[in-house]
Amino acid sequence: MPTAPPAAAATTAPTTAADPRRWLALVAVALSVLVISFDMTVLNVALPTLAAQLGATTGQQQWIVDAYTVVFAAAMLPAGLLGDRFGRRRTLTVGLALFGLASAIGMLTGSPTTLIAARAGMGLAASLVMPMSMAVIPGLFPPAEQRRATAILAAAVSLGAPLGPLIGGFLLQHFWWGSVFAINVPLTALGIAACVLLLPETRDPAAPRIDLLATLLAAAGLAGLTYGIIEGADRGWADPLVLGTLAGSLLALTALVLRSRRQRDPMLDLRLLADRTFRWSSVAATLISLVLFGAFFVLPLYFQSVLGADTLGSGLRLMPIMLGLLVAAKSTDRLVSRFGARTVITLGLALLGAALLFGSRTGTGDGYGRAAVWLTVLGVGMGLALITAQASALVTLPPARAGVGAGLVQTLRQVGGAIGIAAFGSLLSGSYRGALDTGGLPAEAAHRAGESVVAADAVARAGGAEGGQALSSSAHAAYVHGMGVVLLVAGLVAVLSAVLVAARMPADTPAAGPDRG
Repeated sequence: MPTAPPAAAATTAPTTAADPRRWLALVAVALSVLVISFDMTVLNVALPTLAAQLGATTGQQQWIVDAYTVVFAAAMLPAGLLGDRFGRRRTLTVGLALFGLASAIGMLTGSPTTLIAARAGMGLAASLVMPMSMAVIPGLFPPAEQRRATAILAAAVSLGAPLGPLIGGFLLQHFWWGSVFAINVPLTALGIAACVLLLPETRDPAAPRIDLLATLLAAAGLAGLTYGIIEGADRGWADPLVLGTLAGSLLALTALVLRSRRQRDPMLDLRLLADRTFRWSSVAATLISLVLFGAFFVLPLYFQSVLGADTLGSGLRLMPIMLGLLVAAKSTDRLVSRFGARTVITLGLALLGAALLFGSRTGTGDGYGRAAVWLTVLGVGMGLALITAQASALVTLPPARAGVGAGLVQTLRQVGGAIGIAAFGSLLSGSYRGALDTGGLPAEAAHRAGESVVAADAVARAGGAEGGQALSSSAHAAYVHGMGVVLLVAGLVAVLSAVLVAARMPADTPAAGPDRG
């Protein structure tokens, strides 16, 4: 099979429009983003096992998860510019190689500190892969096919969230904890081979030089914002470290915006937001991520601690989301062609809201059947809204700004997800502690039980049959109450988002978007 054109001949034009390998290349790119996407949620079910075997403290456990998100969000904007300037295929390949290397280090380490560093490396690699996967579309497909190709890639990103717990649960059921990282190595190797053989090299010849100060401001601002949001849920929003970090991040981001407005070709290209379709599609994708992270945050513990599922069973119970996603992915392109992007995104958000509001009525006596119903509707709504929002934002971009634009969309999504995790995590903790009955327990045991439903179950097992059963029942009821509050708020946010998109987004998506530039 011949290799892609050399970098020297790279161009921003869709030179491979007639190449019959383009759909095979898209499958390879979709596999790459699927690996990146499911690694965001794979630790939802793996963390208890991983933490026990590594002896990680509570703070270390949090950073095993959050190091990935913080670095991912912080590096996304400069990564998009790097791809535009030095070549999107090259940047994508380097990102996949780094992701495989960091995964290998993660699976072999016996130290929580080293694992945190490996997760940060995975986040840096993901920041190179995610925007570039979207930016290669104009070089692979003619304008008439770009929306469909972008929708397929967005579907792969969306599938990763429910797929992560399923893959993690299966691997933990049969192998050691490091297997949740080991699976990344062969998948990234396959992605690298496919990129080298199938993808043409594209870049923006007029891309600006790397602005070191803007890069530092973006990285510091986004990292500080994400860190402050995550720590605020744990330390409290009045904590000096949290306030200082958030204030510093806002100063850095304000300086970045002011610098970008004075430059002709900035890293943060605010002119992209002048397009109303791009602007409101990006806002919709951000709000969807915020809402969905709230749902994904509460479900694994509900399945494992309240319903008694194991890690694999917890992942399997999320399968209705994937079913709904597949239904939506198959019909999204046709619905957009007939009704327009605004209508499809609004419908998806409305379904998301209805599913979450229905889920918020879950009681302690309800089994899995109720959850299966609303999770299926959640998957359909997620697919319609998220796939359409991402595709609509990206097809409006001029090909020369594909990397920077895709980086901006994904950065907004990651920040939205971080806000969702922090806000809904704080809401869950407060609601759980407020509903938990710890009467009769020693102060230390009561404090431990109030940390989480898992801790309460551990205290209950140590407390004997009668008192332990009462505490366990109270903890399960308190968790279901807290989950209901989280889902209620998330559902209301989804409904309000649907109203906002319906009122503000343009009624039609310009079909000629990909041709601009």
